[in-house]
Amino acid sequence: MRTWQTNIATLVILVFFLVAPFLFPNNMSQLSDLMIFILIALAWDMLGGQMGYNSFGNVLFFGIGMYIVASSEVILGGFKLAEYTSAMGGNQGSFILTPSQYLIGFGVGIALASIINFFLGLLIGSQFLQMRGHYFAITTLAIGVAAAEVARSIPIIGAGSGMNFPQPPDGVPLFHILYYMGLALVVLFFIFLSWLYKTRFGFIMNAIRDDEDKAESMGLPTASIKSTAWAISAFVFAYAGALYGSAKNFIDPSEVAFPFTTIGVWMILMAIMGGMGTIWGPIIGAIVFQIFKELFWTYLFGWQRVALGLLIVIIVVFFPDGIMGAFNNWKKRRNLQNTAKAKT
Repeated sequence: MRTWQTNIATLVILVFFLVAPFLFPNNMSQLSDLMIFILIALAWDMLGGQMGYNSFGNVLFFGIGMYIVASSEVILGGFKLAEYTSAMGGNQGSFILTPSQYLIGFGVGIALASIINFFLGLLIGSQFLQMRGHYFAITTLAIGVAAAEVARSIPIIGAGSGMNFPQPPDGVPLFHILYYMGLALVVLFFIFLSWLYKTRFGFIMNAIRDDEDKAESMGLPTASIKSTAWAISAFVFAYAGALYGSAKNFIDPSEVAFPFTTIGVWMILMAIMGGMGTIWGPIIGAIVFQIFKELFWTYLFGWQRVALGLLIVIIVVFFPDGIMGAFNNWKKRRNLQNTAKAKT
């Protein structure tokens, strides 16, 4: 597709998402989830698609971001966190925030969550990214499982009983806020990645994916590139986790905060469905996944996971390179056919 056509298509898609809440006012929860899914698919593809490091541990940052935002809303609302969580299931309704307290707490919390997890990602990445292949994948899987168990043992954040988010005051359109905040980062992250993948940083990421030993022998700074990419991904996952937790309004350590059986699998599935290692693939994969997920959960309830599994099989068997890969292959075949016709 030509550049001007791509730009027009991108603009049309952006305008559609800007007006989507007005077109589908009864589906704000699903739209908010879609923005979150696009973010985590893009962030995971940085590691798995562009750099070849298949990570299951991104849910660590997803859950930590969630807890930081919820705690910030409570603390900046003038309450003690321990008293708030100890009232779980009792009189949490007495902890009422004003609109300004709620919005300030949410804004400060999401900023803290993203920044803290960026540096946490640098720290963890500098250690774990020394491993490769299945050793790295298994270790990151263990991170998510361990994080859920650790959260279950910390009383100040609700331990195994979980933690409620403070209720949004009347007049605060929570899902609209979550949607547009998600859309804002999707646009910024998309622009950032479109630039990053064309820089030396992006080329080194691809070199690591293709042959890391050769990249190191050429003197490329593979260690710092891997850690930085992990940290950027952690930043986005924390932001997405904050939005996701606020939408669900409750943090369960294993089902919501560190859900390696759902989010931990979906983030990879969406990138694979759309096409790993492409800028548009994770976005398309997230959109397709969200549509089918909602259809399955609505019309095939009880069998929704079976249907989702069949969808995965179909994608892997018939579209091994993802939707974008299939499209690019079709476009190449068409170009070859047109060239052959022109010669004859």
